[in-house]
Formats: sequence, C-alpha cells, structure tokens
Amino acid sequence: METCRGCGSTRTIVDYRRGEIICRDCGLVLNDVLFDFGPEWRAFDDEQLNKRARTGGPIKLAKQNIGLTTEIDRYDRDIKGSAVPSERKAQLYRLRKWQRRSRMGTSIDRNLSIALPELDRMCAYLNITPNIKEECARWYRKCVNSGIVRGRSIESVIAAIIYMVTRQRHLPKTLDELERVSGVKKKDIGRSYRTICRRLGLRMPVVKPSDYVPRLASALGVSGKTEAKAIEILETARKEGIIAGKVPISMAAAAIYLAGRITSDKNTQRFVGFQDIPESAIKNRYNELLREFKKRNLLRDFAIPQPG
Repeated sequence: METCRGCGSTRTIVDYRRGEIICRDCGLVLNDVLFDFGPEWRAFDDEQLNKRARTGGPIKLAKQNIGLTTEIDRYDRDIKGSAVPSERKAQLYRLRKWQRRSRMGTSIDRNLSIALPELDRMCAYLNITPNIKEECARWYRKCVNSGIVRGRSIESVIAAIIYMVTRQRHLPKTLDELERVSGVKKKDIGRSYRTICRRLGLRMPVVKPSDYVPRLASALGVSGKTEAKAIEILETARKEGIIAGKVPISMAAAAIYLAGRITSDKNTQRFVGFQDIPESAIKNRYNELLREFKKRNLLRDFAIPQPG
C-alpha cells in the first residue's frame, strides 16, 4: 500500500484506464506508470476463461520435443480456415520440410525418435502408469546423453530401464515379461541393466516378495484381508530367514495361496498357469512355508489343511 507524499494518506484509487495510482484525499498522482500483468482480453464465465488461457499442456519427457512443439499442418489453411494463397504454399512447404529436419538434427534426436515410441509401446503392454513411464523417459534421456546407449540395442536399454525404475518403485516387472515384450533375451537385458547401474553409480533395492503381492492380488481379485494376510506371512518369513534364496514372485504367490487357505478365499485357486508361475513351484513354496511355520510354531491358532 502506497502512502501519499502530499498529505500522508494511505487511501488510494487505481485508475486502470490511464495506468495511474491517485490519492483519494488530495488527488496527487502517486504513480503514473502502472503495469497491468493480466490478459488483454475479458472473460465473463469460466468456460471463456479456460478457452482463452495461454498455458499449454504439461511437459512430457516421453515425447520427443518434451510436449513443446509447433505443428505446421499439411492442409494449407490459415487460422480462419480459409485457403492459403498459392504463392505462399511453396513457403509453407519449405517451412514444413525444415521443421521435420530440425527434429532430427542430431544423433540424439534421431535416437529419441525411435526409442520413445518403443517405450510407449512397452509401457502400454505392461500396464505401466504414466508417472513411471515419465521417469523411464527421464532415465533414458540421461543414458543417451551419457553415451550408454551407443553400441547397444535400443530395446534392451529400454527394457533395462523399465526393470530398474519398477524395482525402485517397488512394482517390479520380471525379466520374462520384459523379454516377451521387447523381443530381447534376458541375458542382454541384464547386461544393459548392470551397465546402466555401474555407469550412473546406482544402488538398486533388493526385490522383496511382498512387492509382487498387490499386483498378483489385484489380478486374482482376492480380498483385501487375504492380501494383508499374505504380506504379514511374508514379513514373518523374512524375519525368520525362510525366504532367503527363493524366487520372489513364487514366494509371493505361495503366500497368497496360504493366506487364501487361512481366510477361505477361493480366488487363490486360480493360480494354475498364472503369470508364468508353474503350479508346481507355487505348491512347493507353499509346502515349504507351511512346514517351516509349523516347525517354528508360527501358525498359532490357524488350522490349515494340507494341499491336495
């Protein structure tokens, strides 16, 4: 709030038409260079306000131009929809051509033009959420700028980054899934993954069987009680050292199977041929859990029948 230099009053009037601030008591002009930082247009309702907003979409690293691009379409129409004069069509054609060339100006741009659509395809196939896809795109750009991708297939690097980011977010994907969606062998994906971790100085968290429980429980449609019980079983097994050296996803499936026996959830019977986990592996892990829990007296009051 400004104070009048003439009378000391703090009562002012803002004249937006002339860009002035005037003292209400004595009429002295306190400021005659008032800037209006608002829009030059008016909006009378929320719909008009949203239509006239100049803010674009959010920045997206999964897009080649980070979502900030201007497209010169090929319809040769002006902003009003009228046909462009014939003498300007050649100019628009040249602008359109150089716009395409500018997007592929460097080797990094050419690499991203191939890699980012491939990343989008893999994430769609694996049902990966947009925020994780954005993080994968960020790590891939970092790998390209660091020269890690040079000499390696784009598919193997993308699969390795998806494997790395999903492990960080505790929503891991298996190498079998990544091999199937990328068409690259697990050995090559693992080699690219180790190279990325070594070159970027990353220390990845160990995958726990409980990381797979929400995903398997959602796919099977089991109850929340069964899911919580499976996580409790795995946490107890981890503290007792029962799950050491076992395949995490098999242990997660066995824990859900055991929790389903405890809560009488029949949806756990649908594990036959599910998620590339052999039924024999699930039952073997289930028998091991049951045997070790009984040996350590951990089942307490639960009466669980032996598997058929």
